[in-house]
Amino acid sequence: MTLREVEHTVDIDAPAAAIYRLIAEVENWPRIFPPTIFVDRVEADGDSERIRIWATANGEPKNWTSRRTLDAEAQVITFRQEVSTPPVAAMGGTWIIEPLTESTSRVRLLHDYRAIDDDPKGLAWIDEAVDRNSRSELAALKTNVELAHATEDVTFSFEDSVTIAGSAKDAYDFVNEAGLWPERLPHVATVRFEEPAPGLQSLEMDTRAKDGSTHTTKSYRVTFPHHKIAYKQVTLPALMTLHTGYWTFTEAADGTTTASSQHTVVLNTANIARILGEDATVADARAYVHGALSTNSRATLGHAKDHAESQR
Repeated sequence: MTLREVEHTVDIDAPAAAIYRLIAEVENWPRIFPPTIFVDRVEADGDSERIRIWATANGEPKNWTSRRTLDAEAQVITFRQEVSTPPVAAMGGTWIIEPLTESTSRVRLLHDYRAIDDDPKGLAWIDEAVDRNSRSELAALKTNVELAHATEDVTFSFEDSVTIAGSAKDAYDFVNEAGLWPERLPHVATVRFEEPAPGLQSLEMDTRAKDGSTHTTKSYRVTFPHHKIAYKQVTLPALMTLHTGYWTFTEAADGTTTASSQHTVVLNTANIARILGEDATVADARAYVHGALSTNSRATLGHAKDHAESQR
């Protein structure tokens, strides 16, 4: 079997410990790495953990499970895919974070992999995906680590919730069945909805704003029946450089359900003046984006509540 070994590196203006922490804490990944849609920590035991990753490879959404070993002292993280997705037969590698000075570091990302049946076309596909994703991940890691302190005021999260006299399953079904949203949600004009694999969805939709204009967004969604749907928007409105979030559905002992919509946003400060006017501030943009997202979330939650309560 042909085992391919490759290495990608990047130098980053940040201390090694800060970089190690960002890579070690997998909940950061959808914010740092463009291909990553969602990461779920399946189990953890000391320095070893299993994580499930949903990400795009060559523009196609894929998911796999990896086992990681973390060495905080050496600032090394090794990973190995447990269940790979064709055409990958096996995939593993190592993150090595090396301090250059007190405030600068070199990050080395090593991969080793094989294609199913040593297929040359499969190997070429993996070569391209690994090279593209590694370059994109390291460039994004550099950008995001270096901007982490500068962007604290333009990164924010918020949540809207509603209490439903109905089951978590019925509320979950309403949000999960996004293909029906144009019939069910007044603010959704059209939807292009696909489920390329069970639990992995592609949702592109045209949404109506208060002024009657429509804008197109595309998201990948990962579903966990009947309690959570996580998503990452990949086609973004002009005022955002990042938008991730999740819907959660928690049923209480009395049969009522709390449904929530959580958003995390990074503002695109370069577009504030063009969209909101020359005098607009970061605070104005934050209020505008929060208001727009919250309005749509609360509308969807309200209709999910009506749907779930009508099923009782």
